[in-house]
Amino acid sequence: MSLLEPLQLGGRVARNRVVFGSHETNLGHRRALSPQALAYYRRRAAGGAGIIVLEAASVHVSDWPYERAPLAESCRDDWAVIGEAIHAEGALVLAGLNHAGGQGASAFSQAPLLAPSRVPEVNTREVPKAMEDGDIEAVVSGFASATRLALDAGLDGVEVNAGQHSLIRQFLSGLTNQRRDPWGEDRLAFARRVLETVRGEVDSFGSSDQRPIVGLRLSCDELAPWAGIVPDAGAEIAAALAPLVDCITVVRGAIYSVGATRPDGHVAPGFNLELTRQVRAAVPATVAVIAQGSIIDVAMAEEIIASGAADLVEMTRAQIADPDLVAKTAAGDAGRIRPCILCNQACSVRDNRNPIVSCVGEPSAGHELDDQPVTGRATSPTSVLVVGGGVAGMEAARVAALRGHQVRLVERRSWLGGAIRLGASAPGRERLATLADWLEAECRALGVRIELDHDVDATRLETAEHGAGPVVILATGARHGLLPFGIETGATVLQARTLLDAHLQGGIDAALALVGNGPILVWDPIGGPIAVSIAELLAGARPVELVTHDQVVGNLLARSGDMGTANVRLHGAGVTLHKRSLLREVGPGWADVEAVYTGERRRLEVSAVVACGHELGEDALWRTTGERHLQAGDAVAPRTLYEAVLEGRRAALAIERSGPA
Repeated sequence: MSLLEPLQLGGRVARNRVVFGSHETNLGHRRALSPQALAYYRRRAAGGAGIIVLEAASVHVSDWPYERAPLAESCRDDWAVIGEAIHAEGALVLAGLNHAGGQGASAFSQAPLLAPSRVPEVNTREVPKAMEDGDIEAVVSGFASATRLALDAGLDGVEVNAGQHSLIRQFLSGLTNQRRDPWGEDRLAFARRVLETVRGEVDSFGSSDQRPIVGLRLSCDELAPWAGIVPDAGAEIAAALAPLVDCITVVRGAIYSVGATRPDGHVAPGFNLELTRQVRAAVPATVAVIAQGSIIDVAMAEEIIASGAADLVEMTRAQIADPDLVAKTAAGDAGRIRPCILCNQACSVRDNRNPIVSCVGEPSAGHELDDQPVTGRATSPTSVLVVGGGVAGMEAARVAALRGHQVRLVERRSWLGGAIRLGASAPGRERLATLADWLEAECRALGVRIELDHDVDATRLETAEHGAGPVVILATGARHGLLPFGIETGATVLQARTLLDAHLQGGIDAALALVGNGPILVWDPIGGPIAVSIAELLAGARPVELVTHDQVVGNLLARSGDMGTANVRLHGAGVTLHKRSLLREVGPGWADVEAVYTGERRRLEVSAVVACGHELGEDALWRTTGERHLQAGDAVAPRTLYEAVLEGRRAALAIERSGPA
């Protein structure tokens, strides 16, 4: 078997074994799916995906887990339009069906959460209503009616969610099902009832040779062995439910481990493979098994299929990052697939900001109707000078070259990648470098003239050395920000960028040479990944004290699902955490911190402070040249990798409007 080989599921044939799995997108509108959702899914189908599973729709009005969550009864017409578009591109399409149960929210429905038992929701602490028989029958009927709607809309089947944020999994698990009635005595009863109902709808629809697909997304390890589903039990559950389904997607995670289903780069790709093999061995060969778990590289996907560990591979984040993943693989061009860096910074959207799904490396994801395409040739190609070889500069150079401009990229360092290359030197963030590597390789393949160790000042920028009036894009990055604490003579205070630069160039010994032999204080006023990464980097060699004014260390990491696990890692590494504390003054061998609420000061003995605060845009060159050139990335305002790529791209596309300087 191979990744690109067709596979029959039920009465349908998938053209290959690559699945674009169900995930939250926030591309909904009034509980239906918007034209943006249509464009998003169609783009992945056009790129070659074999099966696309749409965002899970709530099967009953009692479930409204997040603001833009689809509702099946509102999706029939949208499903029909999306299904027709996906079929036109050659892919199969399944409707995701779900009820989030006790892992939902009552803020939108203004009704109590429904769950097997009164186990509080972990994040909101809300206690759900224990479902009565009437509630159970209503939800089961909801799965039936949702299935009918999906099939009437022309979709190829449904995938029933018994994975993360799922009422069905809550009935299966001892963590959340503490009932003493038949629904608790046999924890499989609810799942079996739902699947029997769905199967009945599917079997009554059309001829047997065209029978639609019934899929099951199943958590086979809740990572809570004291009461939850463990791998052996997960395989037994899969085997028991297998006669009712055509395929099973093997996932992990539960009420206490939400981030485990789709973790960031601190968890190795393919983390579910042993679990998948166990399920594959437990279920009949007639039931296809789908591998899931940060599978982002084609080589790994090929090996999974070739080894028989699974029959299909879910590569969702990989296809958000590059919708042409399958097409490039089929063309023998897998080396040019834009990598997923497992950062979760733009593709994880279930937070209070309600962001639209996207990707730091491919910011057009989720914005297919809004963003100008990068393909196509410029009507009047010109010469372009890009100053700065970080991510913004390389993306600007790549897109400009792609559109036919003659591009020269200059970088003052001896390497390309800027801040992302520095960040990639930290533990668990090594995959960041793959995006820098890809951008550099694409620039070179497109003929961008790259000059390293080349510094540019305002005078040199205006000389003939830089050509006859090229369009100039300044992607000069960021500089150190101001430090809002006192520093006495003799104190050792380093900016985060300085430490990471030393580590990148000379390894851990070079970094340690800058901070002395005593304890290190890492100051974090932002709550993002940088301070956590530096604390982890240094903790193995020096005692580390991390100071933050927040209630929780790494507060912003909640958006990417890493906050809880980051705190676990820090505790395991022996890092001392000073929460709700402000850094006030640093002297030789000491630092004073102040409690946020009481004002009480205490002195910590430290040999150095690493400041992980805000930076400022490096815009001096732009200002001294009359503010007439294009700017991109941190030079405009230091933010995230997503904005750097997006603004580099926009600057390149703006060339045709700006003309020569």
